[in-house]
Amino acid sequence: MPEIIYSRTNRIFDATKTFGNIVTFRDLEQATIDAITLFGDQNTANVVLEKSYKEYMEGFTDSATGEARRGFIEVVTQLQQRFPDPSAIEKEADKKEFAKLFGEYLRVENVLQNYDEFASLKALQTVDMSDQEALEAFKAAHYLNDEELAALQAIQVPAERIIQDYRSTYNDIRDWLRREKSAEEREASSLDWDDVVFEVDLLKSQEINLDYILELIFERNKKSKSKAELIDEVRRLIRASLGNRAKESLIVDFINQTNLDEITDKASIIDAFFTFARAEQEREAKALIRSEGLNEEPARRYITASLKREYASENGTELNAVLPKMSPLNPQYRTKKQSVFQKIAAFVEKFKGVGGQI
Repeated sequence: MPEIIYSRTNRIFDATKTFGNIVTFRDLEQATIDAITLFGDQNTANVVLEKSYKEYMEGFTDSATGEARRGFIEVVTQLQQRFPDPSAIEKEADKKEFAKLFGEYLRVENVLQNYDEFASLKALQTVDMSDQEALEAFKAAHYLNDEELAALQAIQVPAERIIQDYRSTYNDIRDWLRREKSAEEREASSLDWDDVVFEVDLLKSQEINLDYILELIFERNKKSKSKAELIDEVRRLIRASLGNRAKESLIVDFINQTNLDEITDKASIIDAFFTFARAEQEREAKALIRSEGLNEEPARRYITASLKREYASENGTELNAVLPKMSPLNPQYRTKKQSVFQKIAAFVEKFKGVGGQI
């Protein structure tokens, strides 16, 4: 009997799964299509209902638009062939091509996460293929026969480290493009980026939080005593993250300046990091105020307010009060104001969520 799975994205299932599946074993497929058609038209079902797992993996033609949509397998193959080392991307044309291609990967992967078959494929990547006992346990857990397992093994999936590198490069290109667009002296580019959409919401939907990174540091330190290897792995993870990229130097300094072997559990490493981060926040705030010659009390108030709202703002008069005494007519006033704002904005990005006082 056919099985229809409805995926509802407006219900939190638990801390790690942001949606739940409502499964019915009644043959409701045609009744569902008839109901959708009744309140729409003949093409509405093609828009509302998801395609099959096979179509998203191998590609399909959109019946509503006639547009050919590439499947996961083809997108992954092109990514690996065209950009085996994303860190080597330098030309603007390559940056644009990569941004479009990885955005396509993010979109198809996002849809596939609703399918049990894809969950099995991802889970298989963590199994030792030479361990027959582990393979048998995997088959039992995912209700697979030998033929189905062989089909999964034939599908090429990029290693997690490679995906982290792709995400990091994708974020770097997005940041680079924003800087280029905001620079007054930007030279006219021969490339039009208007057809590139950065899938920020999809990146955020898979975002890892700071606690997870710190717990990973604790776990990895137990297995390897090499801080260089630990830092390399943590850098990959942070750079692939939208929300924690600005904290890279802070986390690396914590690793370098902390005796991780003395930390006994995950809760303790989180406490140790926040204690370290608050001390660094206070030290760097004082150094920033001193080096820029800012008015101390207005600067403290402005930085504290910015940390509370988690971003710095140029609106209002708060920022003006922070600046050293200088006439707005002075040609250097605008340059000084922009320089101070950028430094405070970077400070806020680095320390937001840390808490404490400055």
